[in-house]
Amino acid sequence: MKTYTARPSEIQREWFIVDAENKTLGRMATQIATILQGKHKPVYTQSLDTGDHVVIVNAEKIRVTGNKKADKNYYRHTGYPGGLKVQNLEEVLVKRPEFAIEHAVKGMLPKGRLGRAMIKKMKVYAGPEHPHSAQMPRPLEV
Repeated sequence: MKTYTARPSEIQREWFIVDAENKTLGRMATQIATILQGKHKPVYTQSLDTGDHVVIVNAEKIRVTGNKKADKNYYRHTGYPGGLKVQNLEEVLVKRPEFAIEHAVKGMLPKGRLGRAMIKKMKVYAGPEHPHSAQMPRPLEV
């Protein structure tokens, strides 16, 4: 019995839309990462990008449990001495609400060129409007 491996020409991509309002950040991110990888399809192949496109709206209205809004920190460094910048989740949701979802999903995808190709198929918008209505995305309940 031979192992089935999908070919890039056989992959059919769909578009999904997720409303992030009142959804828990981590639980939503795991399901989105599964769809971006294509693990929900029977033709899933580990070394190929078999996933679908995901559009996320209302990113500013996500929910987190416990004290994560005050305790969860995002770090970045400017490259200069003493240039460590720290923001908690509450500040991030005010300035760039898309970043919190992008950061959570990106950490759940493979590292390297395959993961970079997968993350490009995710579009995150702070409000309810998005420019992808021509692709006719199907609603996805997470």
